[in-house]
Amino acid sequence: MTTTKPAARAGMLERIFRIRERGSTVRTELVAGVTTFATMAYILAVVPGLLESGGMPRGPVTVAVAAMAALSTIVMGLYSNRPLALAPGLGSVAFIALTLAVAEGIPWQTSMGMVFISGVAFVLMTLLRLREAIARLMPKAIKLAIGAGVGLFICFVGFRNAGLVNASERSNALVIGDLSEPGTLLALVGLLITFLLYIRKVLGGLLIAILATTLIGIPFGVTSMPSSPVQLPSGISEVAFQLDIVGALSLSMFPFIFALFVSDFFATLGTLLAVGAKGKMLDDDGNLPEINKPFLVDSSSTVAGSLVGVPVMTTYVESASGVEAGGRTGLTSIMTGVLFLATVLFTPIALMIPAQATAPVLILVGLMMLQPIRDIRFDDIPESLPAFMTIVVTIFTFNFGTGIAAGIVTYVIAKLFAGRFRDIPKGLFVLLIPLIYYFTTLT
Repeated sequence: MTTTKPAARAGMLERIFRIRERGSTVRTELVAGVTTFATMAYILAVVPGLLESGGMPRGPVTVAVAAMAALSTIVMGLYSNRPLALAPGLGSVAFIALTLAVAEGIPWQTSMGMVFISGVAFVLMTLLRLREAIARLMPKAIKLAIGAGVGLFICFVGFRNAGLVNASERSNALVIGDLSEPGTLLALVGLLITFLLYIRKVLGGLLIAILATTLIGIPFGVTSMPSSPVQLPSGISEVAFQLDIVGALSLSMFPFIFALFVSDFFATLGTLLAVGAKGKMLDDDGNLPEINKPFLVDSSSTVAGSLVGVPVMTTYVESASGVEAGGRTGLTSIMTGVLFLATVLFTPIALMIPAQATAPVLILVGLMMLQPIRDIRFDDIPESLPAFMTIVVTIFTFNFGTGIAAGIVTYVIAKLFAGRFRDIPKGLFVLLIPLIYYFTTLT
């Protein structure tokens, strides 16, 4: 009896991705890939918009961002076999567009030179296994806190995108949003749908919730129907190979490069550990096996992205939505990447999904990522204080790279004050020097 083509394809996917071994199915992986894409599609509007404010042409940048997100995510799936998706980090995008271009008057070409230098440093550190060594140096309490910090970070993004919270200029604090707004009402409806489907354990429930909320948003006036589903892409010659590496090598640019490097270093590390914890991929010490593979993909993608006008490429926390949907292998990433590739032609369809439709999923995923904090020893202050600082600084600064850095600095100080010098890995003392300098660059 001959093997049918579908069975042969399924067998090939099993050999490549070890899907059954990781407790998943092909269908689950594909649904998870679509879910990740749906929660990340907003970058096609947000990232080019920010970069345009920094002087970059929007059309070419949009194509470059979609193409880099697609290619780097597909490579991540094939090489690391992890359900991780990549795109330009919003922190680095805002830093380049607003801090460097607007506040400092630095041309975007020079900023891309900084990204290139930072990416090369990432690649070298990965090849020398220094990034893996730093990941292993991190105390377990901080690793446990990272997942919770990232979870609250994602949850806050969800509440903000839903319009459930807003920043008040008068009180300089967060306040409840206008619950009568159509967008906020739509998000509340989406939240009910999302939690109902999740509680009932409906297969593909997160994706169904996003699509259903998007459709409900049409009569709400929130979901905008595109005039055409197809949009021909513009060329990228205006942004490709325009980077100014020589200008970026100026001594005055070093603090900016360092701030860019350290923030993204810990943001990527935090995402990998947080998403890994969500998918039960970490070992008993809280480390992600073969972490050098995703490190190498994201660092190489940063170098490649800088050549075509795309800021620091990083693993996205929204990957956790795909993991929550059941994704456990690189097939999830490949599905996400293929959809990003399709948006080069079908951008209007991807942009149909309103932020209010994905916000409920982010809130749910954020809730689910709080679980690791139950293993933190809160009765031991030198252990719990660094974990606490990791979480709160992540939320207060809206940057989990800064949160992790604050946790490490606090850990060393707390252990020294407690007289527990031997608890501190010697490498952390070395790491303390650049971290303290990093905090001086934030002032």
